[in-house]
Amino acid sequence: MLQKPRNRGRPSGHAERKKDRARGGDSRASRGGFSEEAPSTSRGAGQSSSQGARRAESSPAVGPRSQQQLELKVAELVQFLLIKDQKKIPIKRSDMMKHVIRDYKDIFPSLLRLASERLEYVFGYKLVELEPKSNSYILINTLEPVEEDAELRGDQGTPTTGLLMIVLGLIFMKGNAIKETEVWDFLRRLGVFPTKKHLIFGDPKKLITEDFVRQRYLEYRRVPHTDPVDYEFQWGPRTNLETSKMKVLKFVAKVHKQDPKDWPAQYCEALADEEARARPQSAGPAPAADRAEGRRGQGTG
Repeated sequence: MLQKPRNRGRPSGHAERKKDRARGGDSRASRGGFSEEAPSTSRGAGQSSSQGARRAESSPAVGPRSQQQLELKVAELVQFLLIKDQKKIPIKRSDMMKHVIRDYKDIFPSLLRLASERLEYVFGYKLVELEPKSNSYILINTLEPVEEDAELRGDQGTPTTGLLMIVLGLIFMKGNAIKETEVWDFLRRLGVFPTKKHLIFGDPKKLITEDFVRQRYLEYRRVPHTDPVDYEFQWGPRTNLETSKMKVLKFVAKVHKQDPKDWPAQYCEALADEEARARPQSAGPAPAADRAEGRRGQGTG
């Protein structure tokens, strides 16, 4: 969440769709694995050796994977788990291995752990094994992304709250304003694309740029003097009323498995915000009872 995306400027709708199609193509390529060619049933030494050569070509030796490859595989596993959970039937480890993991078997525990973390903090689901060593899993709702954030989930844990918390965290960690292009660069790494319908979020672009804005969780405004036109997000007034910088920072820290103090600048800002919230508000009209008392005091003077 803290890495600064490379891209600048707001891409056109065509450019966004092109980028998302390219990402989808990468994901499909990783899903293709080495099962495209069915093994031959012919016998014979010559045929056997040629089959071995073909298998060697289609099943390259396992080497180090790039960060992008790992992120794509985790996103694919998350999508698989969400789809399988719709039937409310336990999800078997063997199905994960067969349909998603394939030639990533050597790092399956790490992929499952990363997918489980993403399910919890983005979608509000916890991956749980039904019984010890059963190798069967289900998804259960977790009502709060952070235990202090119950008030942010006003409708008892809608899946969109995790996405909102991520966007709020990005805004705060970037100095209380972030360009829209940077938000999508980060969300693409989670398998959430502006031009693709999402299984949980529906239309993510509409959800973030219209629904969250209409609900006053976000401010969405044009950045002046930009060509091509660019937009940025800031916290909306409802966010400031329902949560705080410290709570959002704790959410970010939980995602990264770090302590909020590991970001000194943001931690100091969050502390100052907490102190300001704790102080009594001197500005604004006095309560009606106080005004009435003041008038009675003036009348008796």
